Amino acid sequence: MRTRLLGGVAALIVAIIGTFLLITYVNGAESRAFAGTETREVYVVQTAVAANTPAASLGNAVTKKSLPAAALPEGALTDLNDLQGKVAAVALEPGEVLLASRFASPDQVEGKGRVAVPEGMQEVTVKLPIERVVGGTLSAGDTVGVFFSLGDGANGAQTQLTFHKVLVTGVQLASGEAASNNASSPQENASGGGLKSSGAAGTGEYLVTLARPAAEAERIVFATEFGSLYLSKEPSKAIENNEGVVDRTKVFR
Repeated sequence: MRTRLLGGVAALIVAIIGTFLLITYVNGAESRAFAGTETREVYVVQTAVAANTPAASLGNAVTKKSLPAAALPEGALTDLNDLQGKVAAVALEPGEVLLASRFASPDQVEGKGRVAVPEGMQEVTVKLPIERVVGGTLSAGDTVGVFFSLGDGANGAQTQLTFHKVLVTGVQLASGEAASNNASSPQENASGGGLKSSGAAGTGEYLVTLARPAAEAERIVFATEFGSLYLSKEPSKAIENNEGVVDRTKVFR
């Protein structure tokens, strides 16, 4: 009887030690994964944040995490004091890195279908057919990848994903009317807010306004004038693993 009791106590102690070691191992997994990698502590959204929410009211909706610096999008926030007096210009989704470009002063937040242009950037509008704007599902506040394609030249036809996570500040129909995307509910479509009933498919073309620094806006204009553009929906968590310029030698391999 005494032997059984001692055996039970020993088994309990082993179980406790095993549980402790397992918890320690799991808690250290993230640190081991980032070992040897330069990291930065940035804020990440934990729970959905509605547009126009004051930065001062974010509270537990955001948390600080260490993430690989090389994978962080431009404008990732390390200090919430940088948002003093600002509000969320767009809705924020759980899991996305908190970006300075997602916030603006209250008087800069515009009406439906528009978001404020980040300080220091310019807006440039491109006119694209529906298949080049993710089937018409883009909305103001989305971030996109911008692909340039240039025709035959000294180096032949080439395509490149040139800019990542570019802020869309507005989406309109070719007529200039604010566009509702394909993700609209049946009720919205029935009331004239969706793609079909609003006449968005009349020409199948959209006016998409992008916010970029002046030098990059120049390149977008050049590619629009002398080549063509494609936009991809590229949220903040999308992996940036493109391989540079693509030509015939890279397409078939």
